[in-house]
Amino acid sequence: MGIASAIAWILTAGGGAFMLAKWVSGGGHRKPSGTHLPPAAVFGHFALAALGLVLWIVYLVADNDPIGWVALALLVPVAILGVVMLARWLPVRQGRSQPVGARVQQAGEAPERSFPVPVVVGHGVLAVVTIVLALLAIRAS
Repeated sequence: MGIASAIAWILTAGGGAFMLAKWVSGGGHRKPSGTHLPPAAVFGHFALAALGLVLWIVYLVADNDPIGWVALALLVPVAILGVVMLARWLPVRQGRSQPVGARVQQAGEAPERSFPVPVVVGHGVLAVVTIVLALLAIRAS
């Protein structure tokens, strides 16, 4: 179960890295006024998920339950940030403009508008699978 969770986690990270690359290449990190996704949320989501994955691998190698629980606990803020970003992405995907800072931004300007829907959905589904498998793995040990 732990290996299956690691595989799901890696696949989830792949989808997330793809979206991060599209967002960064679209200038989301350079001009925060041009995106609906706060750079702190984007990079925090990525950093915490990556740290959790590293700790999960350490847990699998060392068979150290406390490390596994820390890795799993890191997924709580990762999931919260993911849901927040999803809620901010949906209006952009639907083409609706929304307020960003002191101005109303057109949705077509945002770099996250280019995220493919199947990648976003797959990332979310794999994230849930990862959490369930990790919880089952750590409870079984």
